[in-house]
Amino acid sequence: MQILLAMFCFALVDALAKSVALHYPANELTFFRMLFGLAPALAMCMRGVPLRARLKTLNLRRQTLRALTLLVTLGLFFAGLPYAPLSEAVAILYSESLFVIVLAPLLLHERLRRRDAAAAVIGFIGVLLIVRPSGSHSSWLGPLLLISSAITGALSIIQIKRFKPTEDSSVAVLYFTVVGVLVSGLSLPFLWRTPTLDALAMMALIGVLAGTGQILMTVAIRQASASALAPYNYTSIVWATLFGYLAWGETVGPVSLAGMALVIGSSVAVALRGKQAAAPLA
Repeated sequence: MQILLAMFCFALVDALAKSVALHYPANELTFFRMLFGLAPALAMCMRGVPLRARLKTLNLRRQTLRALTLLVTLGLFFAGLPYAPLSEAVAILYSESLFVIVLAPLLLHERLRRRDAAAAVIGFIGVLLIVRPSGSHSSWLGPLLLISSAITGALSIIQIKRFKPTEDSSVAVLYFTVVGVLVSGLSLPFLWRTPTLDALAMMALIGVLAGTGQILMTVAIRQASASALAPYNYTSIVWATLFGYLAWGETVGPVSLAGMALVIGSSVAVALRGKQAAAPLA
């Protein structure tokens, strides 16, 4: 149940973010998303061991690199939202797991399995079907921004693979949020549009919902493995399709729908394959 609620929160974040991104620069949206996400991130760290002691578990160099990579992912995604239907934008972002397959052998020296490579090829064909020139995109700018977001998202996932099991995930989220506020805040003098009260309230809601989604996902992962939860992650695309239709009249054509199915199917197959590889022999 927690993972489904988390995906619903993230889908709401994406829909609200697109509404704001149509009128405000991506760096400003990123800043307020991180600023208003501080409260939920801090609340997630208040239980159990004192925060100061939990901070000592973090490798600050790796956490900083991961935070910066994830911040770029968020900014690129927000920048690409105005140029693509919401459901397609979310589907492209989820191709990050496919980029992990390609990048992990290069950066982590992991062995590339044939089945994973085949799944990645199928998934990338799905991405091409979504971003095809004759599709719903008026230019290549949106797809390029979204694909770049998926690539940097993959780099962020690879950084997580380098973390020690003792590093506290809740504190890592708080650290990322603080770094995000500071770094995105530095960009505001270069690109800024004073928000209306309605827009500010919407950006505040984006931050709170994103933080709430992270809390729910953390609880879900503590109760089940990430690979077991993987199929449920893609329910956010269903919500994104619904929100896109209700808010902007967006529809998904049969070719784009086929591409989304390939991306989702190949990503789930890789996740389930990883679960089987990690399972102990009977």
